[in-house]
Amino acid sequence: MSQELLAILDQMEREKGISKEVLIEAVESALLSAARKTLGLKADADLKVELDRTTGKIKAFKDNKEITSIDFGRIAASTARQVIIQKIREAEKEVVFGEFQDKVGELVSGTVYRFDKGNIIVDLLGRAEALIPKREQSPKENFRQGQRICAYVIDVKKESKGAQIILSRTQPQLIKKLFELEVPEIYEGIIEIKSISREAGVRTKIAVWSKNDKVDAVGACVGMRGNRIRNIVNEIQGEKIDIVRYSEDIKEYIKAALSPAQVHEIKLDKDNSKAQIIVNDDQLSLAIGKHGQNVRLASRLLGWELDIRTKEMIEEAQEKKPKEKEAAVKKKKKVTADLEQLSGIGEKTIASLKKAGFTTISDIVKAGPEDLTKVKGIGKKKAEKLIDEAKKKGSKKKVTDG
Repeated sequence: MSQELLAILDQMEREKGISKEVLIEAVESALLSAARKTLGLKADADLKVELDRTTGKIKAFKDNKEITSIDFGRIAASTARQVIIQKIREAEKEVVFGEFQDKVGELVSGTVYRFDKGNIIVDLLGRAEALIPKREQSPKENFRQGQRICAYVIDVKKESKGAQIILSRTQPQLIKKLFELEVPEIYEGIIEIKSISREAGVRTKIAVWSKNDKVDAVGACVGMRGNRIRNIVNEIQGEKIDIVRYSEDIKEYIKAALSPAQVHEIKLDKDNSKAQIIVNDDQLSLAIGKHGQNVRLASRLLGWELDIRTKEMIEEAQEKKPKEKEAAVKKKKKVTADLEQLSGIGEKTIASLKKAGFTTISDIVKAGPEDLTKVKGIGKKKAEKLIDEAKKKGSKKKVTDG
């Protein structure tokens, strides 16, 4: 049994990638428990079991003296078998956890195994099972059981049942990794992906830049006759991809990001990363996009707030400003004039009343004395006087208006 046991451990090390030393220590621990039971010893007894790494012979020692009365040959086979099975399971879990933890931020491939409460369970080529939660699924994609699937690893958690591998089909990084696989110039570092913004299942904008003047970043990503971009679009089941040429000139970058719309003029507020984009009437809907999608994705790509308008919209807004300002001034004067009609109150009291929300004579009429006494400088008697006077002024105003 001794040499046979070592041979089994050697085989496990080769096939399962489990350290032979780890297996030997596990066998020794299991045999120690068996020996204690056989000898009727307590857990704290000075008992030791060793498996010779060269010969495979098993020895037991109590109080530093070897015990020869235990027939390890009889119990070693079943004990070793149980321990090895247990250790294989534990080690496989560790191996899988370690393997996929290193793949966080990478792509993995597998097949759709089953569906569970809206989640997709993926078989990762027999190595492990992974989960694509409903929130990480593209709303426009549909998969069937047994279909091949490629996904982005966002997390790996260690649980009692083994590693829980969380995948995503919605992350912008999925698109980046697909481009790295499909475009050699990106993988080699000649072309750099500067930014990505994505609305999964609908549209993605990706900004690229070439470190080599002789290599066209956009052309390389599109590929000969569009074959490279077509392969990526097919992988994400038809989601549109806009390849944007990155530029350090922010105006040029904005124009490229808003493509296919044509931009007429750009006004920058660099301190606040804001830009006003002026387009012709026939370009407005194209620049904004369906449900604001084009401008929203462009804004995320750039990291700038974009305000898109036509010349007419800007002119109308400019015309409204003086009128709105004039109306506001008139309203303010009217409110102040209303309160000034009340005798016995100065500017400071008027300011205090306005601050407290009493801006018109009508507000004073509706208020109770206890409300007005909360205003700085107004006592109970003054509050009652103000209310009486406000009622009189209010009555006169109604008569005059009538």
